[in-house]
This record gives sequence, structure tokens and C-alpha cells, in this order.
Amino acid sequence: MVSKKILIIEDEKNLARFVSLELEHEGYDTTIKDNGRLGLEEALNRDYDLILLDLMLPELDGFEVARRLRKEKETPIIMMTARDSTMDRVAGLDIGADDYITKPFAIEELLARVRAFFRREDHVHALEQAENTTFRDLVIDKTNRTVHRGKKVIDLTRREYDLLLTLMQNVGDVVTREHLVSQVWGYEEGTETNVVDVYIRYLRNKIDIDGHESYIQTVRGLGYVMREHK
Repeated sequence: MVSKKILIIEDEKNLARFVSLELEHEGYDTTIKDNGRLGLEEALNRDYDLILLDLMLPELDGFEVARRLRKEKETPIIMMTARDSTMDRVAGLDIGADDYITKPFAIEELLARVRAFFRREDHVHALEQAENTTFRDLVIDKTNRTVHRGKKVIDLTRREYDLLLTLMQNVGDVVTREHLVSQVWGYEEGTETNVVDVYIRYLRNKIDIDGHESYIQTVRGLGYVMREHK
């Protein structure tokens, strides 16, 4: 089996080397870049399965690296940040990061996040072997990972697509935040679930039609559900 390739963009050299060694011990193939400009060039010129991206970097910060990368590629990003504010986390998600981890972190937590990410990727690939999924006038084309309403293509990020797919495969059933975190993010139980609410909001903004009921209903205290009209 070919090793998963992970790009580490981190200017703290001791931390970057430590993370690299631990990941390689787990069987991953790693590359390190110690500033934002070099990291962006590397990410654009080579294909990686995952990028670990520091927020505070010389030349280009992590926000700008992610913003520019997203114009060209959909390479998954886990942001590593010492700034633990909700606004920073949401800003990272807004510009295309798939996940975040706050410094200082235990290496076991980072390794668990990476393993969870690749488990989720494998799960999504397995789901895509099934036939297309529909809900009302929404159609998910799993072969091309696209969502349509009639002839219109709805542009979704990787995470938004996976979230919608999970909900549409459970039409009529309430899907808890914990289950969505497990299926879409690959995390174990007990993980913070606020990120689900953030992405539901993103998804509604893209798929809902003004003046019409949302496709995704909130079940207070539990999670979300997509229900057919009575």
C-alpha cells in the first residue's frame, strides 16, 4: 500500500521535526516547509493527502496559505494554531480548512486526528460506490462528487458535500451531532460538536431557497434531520 503523503508547514523546527518523526513512525510520508510562501509553493506543485498548517508563519500566514491554496486545490487541511478563540477557528473553516487543533497539543491527539481523517476518507469512498442519492429536487452524483438541483450545480466544499451526503442517506431519521462528527469528521465520541452547527449553517446558505422551508431541520438537543414533505 502506498503511504499517505502529509505536508507539514510549521516554522517551529523542533516541533515540525517531532511531528514528522511521529507521523513517519505511523507509516506516513512527510515533507516539512518552514514558512508560508515555501509551503504554499510545495502544496501547489505536488499532490498531498493532507496538510498540517501552522497559523502563525513567516512571509504568508496560515490563513493566506489556505486561502490561496483553495483557489487551486482541495487538498485537506488541518490547522495547528496557538490561538484558541472561536473566531479564529471559524475563520479557518471559512477559508477552507477541514479541521483544527490547538497548541500545545499532545502528539497522541494529533495522530488520532490524522487517523480519524483518513478513516473518514475511506468511509466516504465506500459510500460513493453506491448509486446516486436524491432528496426532493436535490441529486448527489457520487461519481463526480457534485450536487444538482435540476440543471444547476451547487458548489460545495469537501466537508459540506460529505455532511449533505450523510444526511441524505438517513432521510427521515434524526442524525445526532455526535454521529455526524463520527461519520463526517471521523472523530470518536466525546469530541466537541460545535463544528457541526457551523457547517450546517454553511450548507443551508448554499442549498436552501429563499422563502422556502430549509431542507435540513434542527431537532433541538439532538441533531438534524431531512424529512420528506407530508
